[in-house]
Amino acid sequence: MNPFADSATDHAQTAEPFVLVLGGANMDISGSTPQPLVLSDSNPGRIRCAPGGVARNVAENLARLGNATRLLTAVGDDLYGRSLLDATQKAGVDVQGCWVLADQSTSTYLSLHGPDGDMAVAVNDMGILACITPERLEPFADSVRQAAALVVDCNVTAQTLAWLFANRASTPVFVDAVSAFKCQHIRPWLAQVHLLKVNRLEAQALCQFDIHTDADVERAAQWLHTQGVCQVVVSMGERGVFWSDRSAGDGWHSAWATTVVNVTGAGDALMAGLVHAFVDQQNLSTSIPFALGCAALTVGCEQANHPNLSAATVAQCMHHFIPQ
Repeated sequence: MNPFADSATDHAQTAEPFVLVLGGANMDISGSTPQPLVLSDSNPGRIRCAPGGVARNVAENLARLGNATRLLTAVGDDLYGRSLLDATQKAGVDVQGCWVLADQSTSTYLSLHGPDGDMAVAVNDMGILACITPERLEPFADSVRQAAALVVDCNVTAQTLAWLFANRASTPVFVDAVSAFKCQHIRPWLAQVHLLKVNRLEAQALCQFDIHTDADVERAAQWLHTQGVCQVVVSMGERGVFWSDRSAGDGWHSAWATTVVNVTGAGDALMAGLVHAFVDQQNLSTSIPFALGCAALTVGCEQANHPNLSAATVAQCMHHFIPQ
């Protein structure tokens, strides 16, 4: 039994516009060192445990930005799972539809970071997400069709994505590619994707040609458009992003200069900013600076989600950010 759960029917009857987010929720365990990492040795540093996961992070950011947000994910009936749902709910996300599974362990993501904040290596244990099946999603079909936007990460299975796109009706779908391996899950449904967010390696994996130069990035976006993707955002780290709208142009935007404390969650904040701006009826070109502002705030704190993220905070900080 899921003590967080309410009926999907009650959700569907709610008139307030909402964003539905589907995908991974992890307990993030991160280690950071003040000196360069030395392999095959014990490195002095700090170890932190905090809520994470692409879909969960995006959902928390969206709620902090003022959006009515519902999360669909699976956690184990364990300390990590209860902690994840409690923290996410306290951030303002509706977690009543999440599944608490007694026979599964909550997803865990273990990462190591050097002194520059960049991730050196990570291990994920996310087998529970295979339990997000079409059968479990069926009671939420009305919510999928009625959402103002649907955000999904490629941690979910191909079968789940197939159900999602078969049941979305006209709901615009925002997809986070997650990784070069997992982004392959979305390939059969590219023609139904409203916005796809990828990094260089993920774009390379989908397009199946090398991406090294700016021209390669722009070519990759055009290739994704030929597959049917309406909008493409390629995240290039410190370089910023390349954005492309199939019917409304494209362009580069530099990242906002800020002190980097931890890059974990920056991409999730970027995605949340893009979805928030879309729900606010902004076009892609005007939403990019705001989304990059969300990312800049996030890399400036130790957590994967900035505790003071809000639309007003981002707007205020953008007056002080300088493009890199």
